[in-house]
Amino acid sequence: MKLYDVLNCLKVVEEVRFELPSGKPVPVHFHITEIGSLEKNFIDCGGTIRKESVISFQLFTAQDYDHRLSREKLKNIIQSSIDKLGLKNNEVEVEFQSDTISKYGLDFAGGIFNLIAKQTDCLAKDKCGIPVEKPKIRLSALAAANKPVCEPGSGCC
Repeated sequence: MKLYDVLNCLKVVEEVRFELPSGKPVPVHFHITEIGSLEKNFIDCGGTIRKESVISFQLFTAQDYDHRLSREKLKNIIQSSIDKLGLKNNEVEVEFQSDTISKYGLDFAGGIFNLIAKQTDCLAKDKCGIPVEKPKIRLSALAAANKPVCEPGSGCC
């Protein structure tokens, strides 16, 4: 989800709610401690130089259980960040404390901002020798489709 998508979603919610990938809600007394632009310049294992830009929201929960971040307050914080930092409409990444600082992608459904688990990946599989996984095919599925089973080119071995 991009930054301006977040602003549009704030127009349709009564309260700002975030949910972890497990389905567990982020406590309602959370607040956003920072919004910023992160630039990552790197080289992948295949030697390609890459650049990535994201907008970072850091969610934090403390012992101030009466704290509630309204949609207007969040909208104002985002708009101030756009104005003062010159933020672009990049993808939003959310940092939230679990066992360590976890980073999530962001989606929106049913009036809730959903934190989406992020995974690492090799960006140069073709250059560093990681084999492409062969699709697993059930022999019974081949027989049911009237395809020859275990003949050259049938895909069973």
